[in-house]
Amino acid sequence: MNREQIIQNTIEFVKETLKGAEGGHDYFHVERVYKNALLIAKTEIVDGFIVALGALLHDIADSKFYNGDETIGPKKARTFLESQNVNEEGIVHVEKIIQNISFKGGNFEQKFKSPELEVIQDADRLDAIGAIGIARCFNYGGYKNRELYNPEILPKLNMTKEEYKKSTAPTLNHFYEKLLLLKDKMNTTTGKNIAQKRHEFMELFLEQFYNEWNGNV
Repeated sequence: MNREQIIQNTIEFVKETLKGAEGGHDYFHVERVYKNALLIAKTEIVDGFIVALGALLHDIADSKFYNGDETIGPKKARTFLESQNVNEEGIVHVEKIIQNISFKGGNFEQKFKSPELEVIQDADRLDAIGAIGIARCFNYGGYKNRELYNPEILPKLNMTKEEYKKSTAPTLNHFYEKLLLLKDKMNTTTGKNIAQKRHEFMELFLEQFYNEWNGNV
């Protein structure tokens, strides 16, 4: 089976697996990350096949929807990739990408690095900021029935991985606990350039939000 066919099969697998998923973590999110990753990869020296597979499978079983179990995603990816006769080295690389891509709070220590992970990580982080990032943030907050904003509950910075995963804070706090931090965590030049524009859009949104909240013109 050639690489193009495996990628197409992976797309179909992800579409089917993520049917009915929460709107911020559905197939369309994966598709955007995939497109972002292909764009960024053009300016980096990477294995395009691993970038494609890693981007498509990075959220195949997001732990936040599986009671925090971080093993399910890599297992699902492995089972599928084995069915496509992807070699063991490639499968292990994709597993490590899935295990290390997430933000998981400011104190999470990433234990694996590769140029392919850096590209996919930037692509995923780009989808968490800007206009779509804002939409995804509030969509997930609604899914979890969280307050939009509560001036009495301040953002908590530098949370541990467990604190971050268990947080039930108002949605707006997530901007300070993650979204506004991502610009400075980008890996690639292309990622950094795109992130700057999306970061500025979020700052404008927050300014408008507070004006409306406080009854200002």
